[in-house]
Amino acid sequence: MADENESSSPEEQALADEWAAALAEAGDDASQDDIDALMNQGAAAPSAPPPPRAPMEEFGAGTPLNIPAGLEGPNLDVILDIPVTISMEVGSTDISIRNLLQLNQGSVVELDRLAGEPLDVLVNGTLIAHGEVVVVNEKFGIRLTDVISPSERIKKLR
Repeated sequence: MADENESSSPEEQALADEWAAALAEAGDDASQDDIDALMNQGAAAPSAPPPPRAPMEEFGAGTPLNIPAGLEGPNLDVILDIPVTISMEVGSTDISIRNLLQLNQGSVVELDRLAGEPLDVLVNGTLIAHGEVVVVNEKFGIRLTDVISPSERIKKLR
């Protein structure tokens, strides 16, 4: 009997142990032959069919993304504490590596924005608004002048 246990795989041994425990709970005086017979029945049984899958169109029937969530909308509490990075972009430009390496203190880099033009407000790199620079308690801030609607933001993602 020890030879049989050594030649069986760990999965088969675990299954045999489960059957032995179940038979012991049932109060049967089960022998190793009974356990082996039950184990062989379990191995010969066809595997269960995979669970049915829901059609994809059922998942698309939720709240449309371009409608602001109200009281009846999805529960946003699960994402409200996720940190995001908000940044303001004054402007940008493309320069060659040669010119980049020549920059030093006092160099001026010309940007693609006009003076006084609104800044871009980015959240995790996605444009969400435009605004103007203000000073609040001796620190820079931004006053939002134009907020991009959620539906427009989604269109830009596509």
